[in-house]
Amino acid sequence: MEHNLNLYHIFYTVARCGNISAAANQLFISQPAISKSISRLEQNLGVTLFTRSSRGVSLTMEGEILFRQAETAFTAIREGEDRLRRAGELGMGHLSIGVSTTLCRYVLLPWLRSFIHENPHIRISVSCQSSYQTIRALENGDIDLGLIGEPARYGKLHFYPLQEIQDIFVATDSYLENLKKRMRINHPGSHASIYSHATLLLLDRNNLTRQYVDNYLSPEILENDRIIEVTTMDLLIEFARIDMGIACVISDFVKEDLESGKLIRLPAPIPVPKRKIGFACGKNGTANRSAADFLSRITGIE
Repeated sequence: MEHNLNLYHIFYTVARCGNISAAANQLFISQPAISKSISRLEQNLGVTLFTRSSRGVSLTMEGEILFRQAETAFTAIREGEDRLRRAGELGMGHLSIGVSTTLCRYVLLPWLRSFIHENPHIRISVSCQSSYQTIRALENGDIDLGLIGEPARYGKLHFYPLQEIQDIFVATDSYLENLKKRMRINHPGSHASIYSHATLLLLDRNNLTRQYVDNYLSPEILENDRIIEVTTMDLLIEFARIDMGIACVISDFVKEDLESGKLIRLPAPIPVPKRKIGFACGKNGTANRSAADFLSRITGIE
């Protein structure tokens, strides 16, 4: 096919020039080489493409048919090249990212804001989904990057740590005061943990964050019959703000609430170690230039 394409290109150039000598100058090859290529193409097709005269060459009926098709093909190629060149000049491209709603709001958006400012022509797709769905999409090659908590096993993924996060327990001062009053009435003299009597606000068990925290919570806490499970951390934070219970959240995401006193941090029943969040991609990296540029900006890795 490569050799045939070269023959068609020579044919197309000769037809446009109407002269073998002019075509030779344009293609930077000799006239005999052009004549030989035309003869070979005519032999391959079993037709005569040109009639020759002292003034040059002209297309036969068969040559006209082939020229119209060749012109369409080479015009499409030129347009494709022009589009690629403009895309390169404008920094156009496509970047697809999978991320949970919470990480999207608190972590991804600040990075995207500066990246989009410098690359305004890149088309960006963000799939807000669970970390499990993001990992599966990465493994299937459906998205370029995923912002997730560090997985226990990387499998088919490569993980680039971005920052450490800390899981903490928070509640309002009013909720804690009312809880203590109920405890004194129902359990006078009891020194049982406040967590055993509180309503706990936790992510559902399908969430990676919940599974991580569960590894450190004691059975008494997990067996508490006053547990409210939700699907997003934003809901946990909102429920804690309206006195619904003690929420297990990420400290960075309630920083303003803690500083203002709207929420109070409680000592953890059992210390939960910090963990990492970061961007993941396929084991062999990403072939998408836009994704590679975005990842390089964040990690500093070229």
